[in-house]
Amino acid sequence: MDWDKLRIFHAVADAGSLTHAGDVLKLSQSAVSRQIRALEEGLDSILFHRHARGLILTEQGELLFEATKAMSRTLESTAARIRDAEDEVFGELRVTTTTGFGTLFLAPRLPSLYAQYPDLKIDLMLEERVLDLPMREADVAIRMKEPSQADLIRKRLMTVNMRLYATAEYLRANGTPATLEDLADFRLISQNISSAQVSVGAQLIRELNARPVRSSFTVNNYFGVLQAVLNHLGIGLLPDYVSEDFPDLVHVLPNVASGDIPVFLAYPEELRHSRRISAFRDFVVEEIVAYRRARQM
Repeated sequence: MDWDKLRIFHAVADAGSLTHAGDVLKLSQSAVSRQIRALEEGLDSILFHRHARGLILTEQGELLFEATKAMSRTLESTAARIRDAEDEVFGELRVTTTTGFGTLFLAPRLPSLYAQYPDLKIDLMLEERVLDLPMREADVAIRMKEPSQADLIRKRLMTVNMRLYATAEYLRANGTPATLEDLADFRLISQNISSAQVSVGAQLIRELNARPVRSSFTVNNYFGVLQAVLNHLGIGLLPDYVSEDFPDLVHVLPNVASGDIPVFLAYPEELRHSRRISAFRDFVVEEIVAYRRARQM
C-alpha cells in the first residue's frame, strides 16, 4: 500500500475536507482528490461519502482511519525517541504500575513533573499484570517486587508496609481498638482475598479476615479501600505511604503490619540513555526522598 496515499488519506479524514487537507499538505485540491480516488481504486472500496458540507468516512474509511491514526502515533513516538538524545525532554512515555501505587502515590505527584517538562506525554497504565518491558509493552515500570525479566535496569526505590487506618470521626463514633481481638467490634475494610496483590499483603488480609469481625467491606483495589476509609466506613488496611497525602488518617494498632514490600523501578537496557526515562526516574527518586523526609519529621 502506497505510504504517500495513506498520508494524504489521513490528512483528509482528519480535516474532513479536501481543501483543508490540501492546505495542510501544501497540495492542490485536485491533487489530493486524485490520490484519494487512486487509493479507493486500489482498495476497491469507497472511503468517503461526499456531501456539500464536506466528507464523511464510510465504514471502510473509518477502519482505515483507525489504522492511520495508530501509524501516526507510532511515527510521532519514534521521532521523539530519535530526538531523545537532545537536551529537551518531550514525547510519549508509557509507565506501568499497580492501581494502588499509581492512583495513591504517583498520580498526585505528577504535576511537579509536568511543570518541569510540559511537553511530556505520559501514558499511565495501571494494572496488576506485569507488562513485558523487553517486548516494549511499556517503557518503564514501578512494581512491588524485583522484576525478573532479563535485560532490565532496576533500581530499588522504597519499602512499603500495609497498616490499619481509620478517620478520627469513625473512631470517635465507634471507639479505638487496643488489641487485635478488639477488631471484632469494628468494620474491617480490605482488598478481596482473590484480588491480585503482593503476597505479604495478601497474607495479612487473610490473617485479619480469619478473625471474627462485626462487619466487613472488601474491594478489588486500594483506591476503593481508601475511599471507604475516608468516608468513615471502618478501619482499612492500606499501604503506609497514604499517611503522607492523607495526614488526617489515624494509624490504628501500630504493631499490626505486613512484611516489607520492596518497590522497584525498571526499564529496558536499550533505554539507558533516554532523556525521558532519566527525567522520570529522577522525578520519582526525588519524590520518594521528600516522602521519607516528611515521615521522619
